[in-house]
Amino acid sequence: MSTSGDGPVGLAVVGAGVISGQYLRNLTAFPDVRVLAVADLDVERAATVAGQYGVPVSGDVEAALAVPEVELVVNLTIPAAHASVALAALSAGKHVYGEKPLSLDPATAEKVLAEATARGLRIGNAPDTFLGSGLQSAGRVLRSGAIGAPVAAAIVFQNPGPESWHPNPEFLFQAGAGPLFDIGPYYLTALVTLLGPVARVAAAARQARARRVIGSGPKAGTVFDVEVPTHITALIELETGPSTVSTFSFDSTAPRRTIEITGTEGTLCLPDPNTFDGPLRMRGPKDEEWRELPVTGTSVGRGLGVLEMARSLRGGEPHRASGALALHVLETMAAITDSAERSEFLNVASSTAVPAELPDDWDPHARTLA
Repeated sequence: MSTSGDGPVGLAVVGAGVISGQYLRNLTAFPDVRVLAVADLDVERAATVAGQYGVPVSGDVEAALAVPEVELVVNLTIPAAHASVALAALSAGKHVYGEKPLSLDPATAEKVLAEATARGLRIGNAPDTFLGSGLQSAGRVLRSGAIGAPVAAAIVFQNPGPESWHPNPEFLFQAGAGPLFDIGPYYLTALVTLLGPVARVAAAARQARARRVIGSGPKAGTVFDVEVPTHITALIELETGPSTVSTFSFDSTAPRRTIEITGTEGTLCLPDPNTFDGPLRMRGPKDEEWRELPVTGTSVGRGLGVLEMARSLRGGEPHRASGALALHVLETMAAITDSAERSEFLNVASSTAVPAELPDDWDPHARTLA
């Protein structure tokens, strides 16, 4: 794959919505990347965000792709636009790092990956939280054998839904979102990067309410339709043997966010995989309470995967938050959806390699690219 020159990697951020601020705070502070453009359908919003972070170019997608020094497009658009923006960037000769999910369906995602391969370009994809100190430390604990051989895992994500706080929550209840496609990638990516790829799934799903009400912001009180299941329960069987019972819900008034991995010698309680740090806890056969384990690494936040991809691009090495990993997670979520509709176990067609651990001295704020 192309290394696209030398020095800091030029970036364009496409999509100036809520999540862009978290990315831009970090990307404009990392010395190994340069944010050169911000684009959005709302060009005034793009200009405002670009001004906030000192980015020199703003406008629509075409304007961002026209900047010659842009090598990597950070695609923060809504799920329905992920594939079309990625294909436009690839056509312009740019590498792409996108928000999750990779696309609305596996077939479209495969087309994006095939186009990138044909052009000698790279696809990276969120979530990158598995690169943070919490989940990196969890991987080291598992590899040390501290809990013995992994036997099973349990995932619980549940809350009342994002419409209470998000000013524009409608897209989170449309195809490509809901609790499975919006939040599931964090949990499933953590599961796959720690225990290996998924072999097959079985699931059940339901929708508690056909309509919801926006609870904050200028659109407060607006009623909108719910298009996807809002409570999904899945049994996930991994290629390596362990099984996982999982719940993804926007229907619970009792918020919970947890992953537990049970081994032959103990149980590991992971951090919220939608964060980059701890706490990381373990309980052994002689422990009466959970004990907290040390967490080491970086916890800088969103954009970590973009930086790691940029450095890997320059070094000619595989990047960790890869398109292949994102496709496998997407195929797993699609299989869960299909299984719930068909009431049967379904195999997950793809597999994926487990990303290598980050080096101990990996520092996002160090300048490594001349």
